[in-house]
Amino acid sequence: MTSNSTSAALSPWTGMVPVDDTALAVTDTGGTGTPVIYLNGQFATQGYWRRVTADLGPSWRHITYDERARGRKSLTSADYSFEAAVRDVDAVLAARGVERALLVGWSYGAYVAAHWASRNPARTIGAVLVDGAQPYDWLDDAMEERIRTLFRRMGWFTPLLRPTGLTPRMSAAQQAESNIELGKLGSTSELGPVLDSIVVPTRHVVASGTSLGSRGDEQEVIRAGLAEVVARNPNIAISAKVPSNHGAILKKDHAAVAAAVREVAELGHHEH
Repeated sequence: MTSNSTSAALSPWTGMVPVDDTALAVTDTGGTGTPVIYLNGQFATQGYWRRVTADLGPSWRHITYDERARGRKSLTSADYSFEAAVRDVDAVLAARGVERALLVGWSYGAYVAAHWASRNPARTIGAVLVDGAQPYDWLDDAMEERIRTLFRRMGWFTPLLRPTGLTPRMSAAQQAESNIELGKLGSTSELGPVLDSIVVPTRHVVASGTSLGSRGDEQEVIRAGLAEVVARNPNIAISAKVPSNHGAILKKDHAAVAAAVREVAELGHHEH
């Protein structure tokens, strides 16, 4: 695999990358392999990717990081917006001297990957979207209230888990607003055009079953919307539909995610 780094073979690096009013904890395995940047779930940490990176192995350059106020080390910020999350991809890649990368995003990270890939085609080898970035109009006033109630109810115990890095250093209200913003961004009218504009090889890995806060078959209805996306954009395909649910996909079906990364890398290098 050819190097996409601006410098020669790099040593593994772990440290803090400053961006805006904060700093992010970043891990870069270095080397001359294809750079892959992993974009976490909304309140998840870079540790979630360890099985995927182990599957792919040391011939790839794995870059993981914790978003603002996530994990044990990333600092808090005045801005937890989706646009800030997209900017953070730029900041991490710039700090590591990476010109062109393959993006892998799970859940919230899949939306970030889709937006970044649509805006930066020349810098994107391809994208793997893991059970996220599926256009669907699920947000209404009642759902907004459900989200706020859910985070309010969880608000008493989540601070107790903060030292472990398992929950973000964000208030219940900040977490709820982040979720609601994602609902708006995930609507058919907002997300559809973003996916339609992607010109790099993109693969979805789709889970089965439910996710936190969803009821009945809500998640499966949301996933069904991908069929229209795939029909409209020849660059996007569903790589796999796996048995695990939304929360367990990176743990139980990491092999399917790794396979999608290999598929996209092959297509992306061939097209470039």
